[in-house]
Amino acid sequence: MVDANTIGPVEVAVILFEGNEFNGSVAPALADLQRSGVVQIIDLAFVAKDGDGNAAIVELEDAEMGAAFGEVNEHPLDLLSDDDLAGIADGLEPNSSALVVVWEDSWAAAFARAVRESNGEVIVLERIPREVVLTALAAVEEA
Repeated sequence: MVDANTIGPVEVAVILFEGNEFNGSVAPALADLQRSGVVQIIDLAFVAKDGDGNAAIVELEDAEMGAAFGEVNEHPLDLLSDDDLAGIADGLEPNSSALVVVWEDSWAAAFARAVRESNGEVIVLERIPREVVLTALAAVEEA
């Protein structure tokens, strides 16, 4: 169970799979991250849109999805509402799908707690896009 006094930062990711070609290989990677204590999976959902544009929320309890993600999502909190998932599904192109993952950054929980206990507050937190990092690394290598 997640404790509000000790929880680390929480993130949500929407991972697009074009052509509805989801093979489940991300499930073991998520399980490894969770087992190692890097993250704690809080909620998972899968949305899909067929070639005709019909959207569906795929239940993770169904046979195929349950087998892939059962180990990862043992104690879901259902933070993602049906409206959240419908909005994500609406944004999908036909014949695509998305995995929606909510996780706690467990690795940062102790630091986050120390910040709170010091009456500190994070006022800026920004993820640098991969493309920007790659461009910066290429510039360093050229110098």
